[in-house]
Amino acid sequence: MIEPSLIGIDRIELMQTFIRIVEAGSLSAAAARLGTSQPTISRRLQTLERLLGLKLLQRTTHVMKLTDDGERCYSHAKALVENWNRMEDDLRGATDEPRGILRVLVPHAFGQDQLIKPLKDYLGRYPKMSVEWMLNDRRPDFIVEGIDCAIQVGAVTDPSVVAILLAEVPRIVVAAPELLNDKPLPLHPDQLQDLRWLALSSFYRNEVVLNHQTSGDIHRFSIQPQLSTDSLYALRNAALAGVGVGIASTWVVSEDLAQGRLVHLTPDWHGLPLPIYLVYPHASFYPARLRAFLDIMRHAMPSLAGTQPPAQQRKNTTK
Repeated sequence: MIEPSLIGIDRIELMQTFIRIVEAGSLSAAAARLGTSQPTISRRLQTLERLLGLKLLQRTTHVMKLTDDGERCYSHAKALVENWNRMEDDLRGATDEPRGILRVLVPHAFGQDQLIKPLKDYLGRYPKMSVEWMLNDRRPDFIVEGIDCAIQVGAVTDPSVVAILLAEVPRIVVAAPELLNDKPLPLHPDQLQDLRWLALSSFYRNEVVLNHQTSGDIHRFSIQPQLSTDSLYALRNAALAGVGVGIASTWVVSEDLAQGRLVHLTPDWHGLPLPIYLVYPHASFYPARLRAFLDIMRHAMPSLAGTQPPAQQRKNTTK
């Protein structure tokens, strides 16, 4: 028999809280993800345990561990909450307006420049949504951090996520004019090896790979960079200062090229384009807010300044 004090308790909320505790790894982390206090999370856990008549977690000062009953409860809670969300989404209809908070991790440079326009479109179309826009080039732990999705530039190697290819970022070799010391513009990669180099450590460190834009030939050579950085902006500014040659995304240097502050070296040979993915964890149900964000990004990304459709799409359109 259920205690009278437990009648009317929102069981879905209790299950959602329990899932977040398990996935976040602690009560305090779960509280931060849910935007509430640790005592509130603790009370919800105790209420769920009283409701079920089971001990779900073993806690010490430094360790939190699921009991056997807790393991089973977590499995059932995940299925229950996903089914509830799916039912709610279905009954509201496909045209129901997304609402709530979407937490998105985006690359530092790309996220504060090129991605602001599609973000504005998303918020303009769905005014009941708010977005937590986190600028960082690392790979997220979606479950622990409570992140809904990420925009990732570069290859995706994690098999536990869904990765939707949205577009590509063209890249070219650039340098300040004074770096050439009045020598002719290099036209072949062999002419680049003796120059001072900058490395963008996220994508190339000690080897440069260039692709001929007409023949498709690949040319590789080793470099010993005088400066390595994980920041695209730092690489651009170092190139502007004449520190060395670098491979940069076209969007970040287009104005510098137009104004003559940088020059495009080996114009027939480009860096390999970087793929742009929308990445999110596998699940049997995806909320409307995520599906709507994916739809806007899928349509907007290939047409942004400094991006291009993926190679396969370009081939299909030229047939």
